Amino acid sequence: MTTTSSHAPTPGKAGGTDRRPGPLLGVVLAAQFMALLDTFIVNVAAPTIRTELGASGAGLQLVIAGYTITYAVLLITGSRLGALRGHRHAYLGGLAVFTAASLACGLAAGTGQLIAFRLVQGAGAALMIPQVLSLIQREFVGERRMRALGAYAAVLATGAATGQVVGGLLVSADLLGMGWRPVFLVNVPVGLALLVIGARVLPDDRPAPDGRPAPDDRPAPDGRPRALDLPGLVLLAAAVSLFTVPLVLGQEQDWPLWTWLSLGACVLSLGAFLNHESRLARRGGAPLIAPRVLRVPGMGPAALRITMAMAVNSGFLLVLTLHFQGGLGHSALRTGLTFAPTALVFGAVGLTWRSWPARLQKRLIPGGFVLTALSAPALGLVLRDGGDGGVWMYATFLGMGVGLSLGFSPALTGALAHVRKEDAADASGLLVTVAQLGQVLGVAIFGTLFLAGLDGPGSVASGDALWICTLALAGAAVLAAVAGPGRGRRTPDGNGPA
Repeated sequence: MTTTSSHAPTPGKAGGTDRRPGPLLGVVLAAQFMALLDTFIVNVAAPTIRTELGASGAGLQLVIAGYTITYAVLLITGSRLGALRGHRHAYLGGLAVFTAASLACGLAAGTGQLIAFRLVQGAGAALMIPQVLSLIQREFVGERRMRALGAYAAVLATGAATGQVVGGLLVSADLLGMGWRPVFLVNVPVGLALLVIGARVLPDDRPAPDGRPAPDDRPAPDGRPRALDLPGLVLLAAAVSLFTVPLVLGQEQDWPLWTWLSLGACVLSLGAFLNHESRLARRGGAPLIAPRVLRVPGMGPAALRITMAMAVNSGFLLVLTLHFQGGLGHSALRTGLTFAPTALVFGAVGLTWRSWPARLQKRLIPGGFVLTALSAPALGLVLRDGGDGGVWMYATFLGMGVGLSLGFSPALTGALAHVRKEDAADASGLLVTVAQLGQVLGVAIFGTLFLAGLDGPGSVASGDALWICTLALAGAAVLAAVAGPGRGRRTPDGNGPA
């Protein structure tokens, strides 16, 4: 690992906070889990929301997707604000906004209100979530950092499946006759508890009164704190918005012309952003993402593999949910619980892969994607006849969970292993953003493919559409398997693929 920055805090207590690593990691990962849960927990509550609020199809899409859109658009902004103002205060501020917006969502009287509060909820998550990786990078070193990153990866990838389970439980329980509202209100007591605990255990890393930058933020060449690159933020936010909005709403509206124009404009905006950032760097300015972060060994292939893993994961969950509830007529609770084994095995592998034999670790990432590529069509085969798949379905679920975890967790850990502490905010914002965009991409592509392949009602027609999707999932996994060197480099601590 690189040498600690001169501004880095020393171990012990600082700013009135308890710097014990266990509570700190627990607090940030709990918030990470809660924010991810909200990306998927609404899916199984959607039919109830539509009935009770009388929401239109487009309105329901915005209830589900509004959170994802603002979350994806503002992630890089949240990351940079954390580096400029202090990760502790950005985390607690984002958590407060997220918690308040969750309460407002649970009390919303109509579809318009619910959409607006979901947008605010996504903005709070975008401010809070990038600080999680930054705090892990700053506060943990060596083997502790590797273990913390393993726990982070497990939480990041199991939140989706767990959201389906928790959503099904809350909707089916119909607590106090509140229907769908508990899927939002459950965040309120958790968020309040995390605010109280976080105020005690998170380090105070605000910039010094004399204007020195926050502990892990690098100063500009003239010694001043690194400024926020507002033109870069606008260009990147435009590119992400132009990408996510048509992908989220296109299927519902049968892909009108504006969706394709938006995707084309996204390419132009992204080109303008990259041009601006390179020119700013050449002038000695402070670009939104430091160029050296993009040059970190293995960062490019890792970002692609993280995107693909999240796309396959979210697509897998969506098309199975559509098949189980629409094709097989399962309840929200039964559908949610069906995903529990996948979530458990994903988390278990993410936490333990570093202790596996060294000869296996050299090929964990491509091997994981190959296992995914084999498990996906096997799943399609056992469900193609319209049956419930029996024990073979769960066997393929386990293969998907193990494969995706091996493809995702080591890729994330390896990408961050070579990142310098002062670049933690940039790397965090980049990787969290590509993971989120991967989820949006998976929902859009595989959801569209499933609905396009559905040629009628019933379990058999749904099984045929699912079969087509599983072949596409396998293809995406193969692409990820060949997206980098098969033999991973060792991380700086000598353990695991980089």
